[in-house]
Amino acid sequence: MTFSIVVLISGNGTNLQALIDATKTSTLNATITLVVSNKTSAFGLTRAIKAGIPTLVLTLKEYIDIGKSRVDYDIALAKKIKEQNPDLIVLAGWMHILSKEFINYFPNNIINIHPALPGQFDGAHAIERAFEAFQRGEITETGVMVHKVIPEVDKGEPLLIEHVPILKSDTLEDLETRIHSVEHRLIVQAAIKFLELI
Repeated sequence: MTFSIVVLISGNGTNLQALIDATKTSTLNATITLVVSNKTSAFGLTRAIKAGIPTLVLTLKEYIDIGKSRVDYDIALAKKIKEQNPDLIVLAGWMHILSKEFINYFPNNIINIHPALPGQFDGAHAIERAFEAFQRGEITETGVMVHKVIPEVDKGEPLLIEHVPILKSDTLEDLETRIHSVEHRLIVQAAIKFLELI
């Protein structure tokens, strides 16, 4: 049995690329049936198109412009994704907080990658905030987690966690590079783990 995955992105799509590569080598026994972006300019869409994966762009702005709400947007998005009947939805750099109305369409079937340890630096700019905390002497490491998605941002049950050291010689760019390399590995491992539990 080959599983169906829908991937949601907002930007460059390097984590999406890791998932694409893993499906092509059969490391990940799944087919990415749709890549969704909330940004028309997301380079991840180009990655999907090159890999022959259908794409969908749905922006919040087009809903706000006609007087609709974030929840209206989330419900419309959920209905479009539901058409794919996915076994798993992966948020891979998806920069839009999903409402409980969206999550209710896919209970327990959404995972997110976040560049921080559980309970630290929830939300946006986690790597920058960790680097600043390191510079203030508050932490010596950060990490990456893949967690189940619940309405509270980055608070869902972790599937996988990996600690990432911060070195005294690090620039922010060094730390970002180290974290991204962990993300690319962990997102694939988490998808495999999740699908094995179905």
